[in-house]
Amino acid sequence: MRPYYQDDAVTIYHGDCREWMPEADVIVSDPPYGIAYVHGERGVGAYGSDGIAIHGDDVPFDPSHLLAIGRPMLLWGANHYADKLPASPGWLVWDKTGGYWSTHQSDVELAWTNVLTTARVYGQRWRGVARDGREQLEGRSHTSQKPVALMVWCLGWMPDGVVLDPYMGSGSTLVAAKEAGRRAIGIEIEERYCEIAANRCRQEVLGLA
Repeated sequence: MRPYYQDDAVTIYHGDCREWMPEADVIVSDPPYGIAYVHGERGVGAYGSDGIAIHGDDVPFDPSHLLAIGRPMLLWGANHYADKLPASPGWLVWDKTGGYWSTHQSDVELAWTNVLTTARVYGQRWRGVARDGREQLEGRSHTSQKPVALMVWCLGWMPDGVVLDPYMGSGSTLVAAKEAGRRAIGIEIEERYCEIAANRCRQEVLGLA
């Protein structure tokens, strides 16, 4: 498959990971959870993402095509499809409250891993427009976008090697990998997010230069 975007650290493909996936050493991803979530339906939402559904989120998520690869893996939102995953004591918890108010959304998000034997917690406020980190100024361009700092922290728990994000979205995993000095590959089924991720990676190249 021809890359949609490529630089010295990152390669992006526009396609469906269920049909094709490249070789990689580690999988880190935030797949659709199968909960038919549409941002902004239950309240005032963030810039640019209200009313936008996540592709594939209208059907239960089946991670079997990822598990079959047999790689070290980290999957966000796994509490929604935990019955389809092997039992693991290694979970990552993202506390989104920052010690502030609680809303109709979850106070935390959970990621399953097959590499840890303990549970770990990361705190970064991410409550609608109240966000810490670079995204406070940049905004976000995907309904379920993860902050780059969170993904840098996630990668710190994973073994060395090339990182694959088969549900890349707007590319936070790729930007985080580049910041961590790692090579990364992303696959995304929606072309608009391929372009957003490519632009974020281009800006990261300029920033590092």
